[in-house]
Amino acid sequence: MSQHNFVATQWHSVLAALPPALRIADGDTVVTRTLDAAGVDHEGVARAYGGNPMNGPIHVAGAMPGDSLAVDILRMTPIRTHGWTRGALAAHVVEPERARDLPPRNKTDWIIDREAHTVRLAEAVRGLEHLTLPFEPMIGCFGVAPAGGQAISTATSAQNGGNMDYRGCQPGARVLFPVAVEGALFFLGDCHAIQGDGEIVGTGVETAMEVEVRLSVIKDQRQTWPRGEDASGIFTMGNARPLDQALQHATTEMLDWLTTGYGLSAIAAGHLLGQVVRYEIGNVFDPAYTVVCRLENRWLPPRL
Repeated sequence: MSQHNFVATQWHSVLAALPPALRIADGDTVVTRTLDAAGVDHEGVARAYGGNPMNGPIHVAGAMPGDSLAVDILRMTPIRTHGWTRGALAAHVVEPERARDLPPRNKTDWIIDREAHTVRLAEAVRGLEHLTLPFEPMIGCFGVAPAGGQAISTATSAQNGGNMDYRGCQPGARVLFPVAVEGALFFLGDCHAIQGDGEIVGTGVETAMEVEVRLSVIKDQRQTWPRGEDASGIFTMGNARPLDQALQHATTEMLDWLTTGYGLSAIAAGHLLGQVVRYEIGNVFDPAYTVVCRLENRWLPPRL
């Protein structure tokens, strides 16, 4: 297994079957520095335009349609001492009659303390003068090239991943994407220093990161939607609008995983999910919403 230091020289605002920027072997590790969601690098220089510019794509040898690409998030290190957010709630996450009263969606700066591992507002806001948050890094947008020659905007998400903004996509997690093209063609960007569920202001604390991931091919593991696992359990992710359709995708993917990966019957999976499933919200700001279906390890039978 090799480690690659991938220095991006161009960035993409779509996930698509584009010419590879890097070719690696199955199981190799990649270290790369991302831009923030506005295309600004660690030195404050605008390198790309459009929302959520991605590093990549990375071609992984041996990945073919019908396989899965496993992405182990090994490390996320801030390479800038500041980030930014929008300061007002999105209009569609409050009752319609309240939307007109929301404040302007201006940019707000945040300080990232790399030694204390904390995040705080750069200028005090009344009532939040002493607010200090933990540094909880996560990847907002990543995935693989979609099927059918599509080019899917990094403003949204689909079966191939994309802008899901799920805070569980953090160091220590493994996220699995369905491979639709030879080499998988993996993209990565849009890192946050912290973010609440739903990304309901349209941002986390957007910043530039050095990210280390390991990319591995799992042969003949058919899946339709992104899956993941971490120290506490397994999860599946559905991306769609309306919200109930995203929930349906996530639940169906979990049902498939339990029946094909753990050997449960549909009735056994129903009993299990019916009593111990937990749902989380990834993103409700973008065109496609993200719902996460999660099961804790303590409830899972042995894998096949």
